[in-house]
Amino acid sequence: MTKIKTKKKFGQHFLINENLALKISEKLILRKNIFEIGPGKGVLTKTLYNDENINLVVSEIDRDLVDYLRKEYPNLDIMNGDVLDLNFRNIFNENYSIIGNLPYNISSQILFKILENKSQIHEFVVMLQKEVAERICSSENKKSYGILSVLTQIYYDVTLSEVITPDNFDPPPKVNSCVVYGKRKKDIEIEIPFIKFKKIVKNCFHNRRKTLRNSLKNLNLPKEFTSNDIFSKRAEQLNLNEFLTLSTEIIKVNHEV
Repeated sequence: MTKIKTKKKFGQHFLINENLALKISEKLILRKNIFEIGPGKGVLTKTLYNDENINLVVSEIDRDLVDYLRKEYPNLDIMNGDVLDLNFRNIFNENYSIIGNLPYNISSQILFKILENKSQIHEFVVMLQKEVAERICSSENKKSYGILSVLTQIYYDVTLSEVITPDNFDPPPKVNSCVVYGKRKKDIEIEIPFIKFKKIVKNCFHNRRKTLRNSLKNLNLPKEFTSNDIFSKRAEQLNLNEFLTLSTEIIKVNHEV
């Protein structure tokens, strides 16, 4: 087997447990079009590559790994480059799923890209640092509840796997990992543009210890509006429906958000 030297700048920790890789890929239900992020040496890729019913596309930034993958998987559709620079709308012309052992240093940014393209991405299964995975799946009134929790759970039903220890990777990371499975909610109707909703939620959590009345001062909301009882709460106290209602009302009084 070709020896590939890991590159710290890419945050590489290659999954080496093939049984675990199979369990992760089996979580995907929508398997017609699959986009894999950061295939590395192709341990996850291997579980999908030979299925003729799957249109598989992978994104890999490391040129050495691209060359390696082309030798191991000759017919694999590989996009070489930074996944954060990709236009996710151009990967497939129809709905698709995402899978990947995400680089921990950019995992949150990738999650935001998934959310920005939620209309096409109906399912995802991603490996993340345990703390980030827990934030995504957290509920209100917990310290781990934050921007990623609200934005992800508004659009997706999410579940958290058991803890995955460092010995399943090469080189072993210094942290534990978890897999997050997300399935797009079917009946959700949100009229708020995502970019505006994201801005409001980020502002709410900007100063976690402050009330919403103080956290949202920079939006210049009318005083009579912010006299509502909800503005006496802190962001971590609001459930998903309250965030939706609050954001809808804010946009009604402030179209420039």
